[in-house]
Amino acid sequence: MGNRLAGKVAVITGGASGIGLGAVELFVAEGADVIVADIQDDKAAKLEERFRDKLLYTHCDVTSEADLARVMTLARDAFGGLDILFNNAGVSDGMRSLATIDAEQWSWIFDLLVRGPALGMKHAIPFMRARGGGSIINTASVAGLQAGFGPIAYSSAKASVIHMSRLAAAQLSPQGIRVNAICPGLTATSIFGTSRGLSRAVADQMADMLAHSGGAVQPIGRPGLPSDIAEAALYLASDAAAFVTGVHLVVDGGITIGARHSWDPDVRSPFQDLLEPQQSPEPARADGMA
Repeated sequence: MGNRLAGKVAVITGGASGIGLGAVELFVAEGADVIVADIQDDKAAKLEERFRDKLLYTHCDVTSEADLARVMTLARDAFGGLDILFNNAGVSDGMRSLATIDAEQWSWIFDLLVRGPALGMKHAIPFMRARGGGSIINTASVAGLQAGFGPIAYSSAKASVIHMSRLAAAQLSPQGIRVNAICPGLTATSIFGTSRGLSRAVADQMADMLAHSGGAVQPIGRPGLPSDIAEAALYLASDAAAFVTGVHLVVDGGITIGARHSWDPDVRSPFQDLLEPQQSPEPARADGMA
């Protein structure tokens, strides 16, 4: 494709499927050497076969600080340094209300979605400093911006990721390390199925279904795809975004623009219903009546 990441080394967590896979494919196509950190060994092995000299896979549980430290060191040892960290690994949960919170599951969600990226940044910083700077991208979500787009623990964690990215940008930007977040909307990945306890294979089938039907619920009338989020990550990783730090880039097909009536002409505003109530048709009158 191009060479927007030529000479750069990237670590992508959760890179064996979904948004992470989209980013891996695009980053390699744009010239980057990539370390894929994931727990899906079978899928990642196929990636290594596809990309050979441009990609290395390592098994990494992002709730383990030792694993994350090892991944960053591997980037230096295998490819000479580290320029880009895409903290993308994630899952969702099934806790839909405060009344259903499970303490252990809540802690695990925050360990994976918040502490994982924090520790990833911690261990990436020395290697980025050695290269004179870098770009860190954290996957957040529109669920972290508005209520109603995800389970309660997941949504709370993604809100934390957005603010943590701003805090990190404030600390690291003077050192040449930019930090930004991406907020995907409804994107056709397996996360929706796995959060409901479905097997990975069934969750992948659900992602395929979303890829065909997701456009019906947002202003841009097509589903969000991993490649859409990957393009946003590529921009933030590249020198084209050299003056961009501390932002959360919303990539959601317009789903957070407003309520459905704001973009769908067939849906009435609730204010219309209050101020301009629809009149019921008059009952039919019998023949001969005035």
